[in-house]
Amino acid sequence: MIPASVALLTLGVLLAEPVSRALAAARWPNRDPTGALLLWQAVGLAGGLALLGAGLTFGLAPLGDSLPAAVGTLADHAGRREWPSRLGLLQLLALAATLVLAARLLGVLGLATARTLRARRRHRDLLDVLATPWPAMAGARVLAHPLPVAYCLPGLRSRLVVSEGALSALSAGELAAVLAHERAHLRERHDLVVLPFVAWGATAPWVPGMARAQLAVAALVEMRADDVARASAGELALAGALRRVGGAIGASERATLTSFSAAVGGRLDRLEQCPDQPSRTVRAATRLTAVALVAVPTLALLLS
Repeated sequence: MIPASVALLTLGVLLAEPVSRALAAARWPNRDPTGALLLWQAVGLAGGLALLGAGLTFGLAPLGDSLPAAVGTLADHAGRREWPSRLGLLQLLALAATLVLAARLLGVLGLATARTLRARRRHRDLLDVLATPWPAMAGARVLAHPLPVAYCLPGLRSRLVVSEGALSALSAGELAAVLAHERAHLRERHDLVVLPFVAWGATAPWVPGMARAQLAVAALVEMRADDVARASAGELALAGALRRVGGAIGASERATLTSFSAAVGGRLDRLEQCPDQPSRTVRAATRLTAVALVAVPTLALLLS
């Protein structure tokens, strides 16, 4: 299993740094944000599997010719309450490092999730007190504020919020674009897409590729929601809404998935440039690459 361990370690390191950094700097995701989001999720999942699998396969290599066999041998020893004598110091260090990495990944993810849910709950409670239900849309609330503000609060008890300033400042088409954008965030659960990359970056903030992943994914979910709004309400309406609402958001992005917030200028440029959709072949290749990235470490672990 040593060759498989080396291959998995190499794959994990490549995905964590140069691949993630290159993907964050690439321009093609502007044309296919959905495909890029799938690829990012594959990079994160495959990177975690590869790094954890490398330590596991190296640490258990003396116990069998494959990982399933080695795990079975370890389970037999555990059932007899015996320590496998074939495990040396290097193997124990590798297993300990794998356990520490897994605990950090899961711990950071769990902490980020708990903080996010707590902040959302406080925010939702405030909205229920300060905002009033909007008869025009079920589940939406109107906030008595003069600035044009629009955002969503995702979760099982989601909220879609527009301010009185937004209702008065936006035309009917612009308001439809805002609502379509926000509903896309809620319907496609973009908060769940972004959250693992918050943990991914916080696990090793000193690794540039991992640190940039969160910003890249956050930008992509905005592009995806923009595309939904453009298809629904039109490019002119969305551009007008971006200009009117873009600088007025004040809600914390840690608690909500703010709509017209960061990089408004870049999003307007993208609308004006109206990038062509990639061909079906390119889109299929992107999605197949995402599947392959996850399949490679998975098969390596099962067949090593």
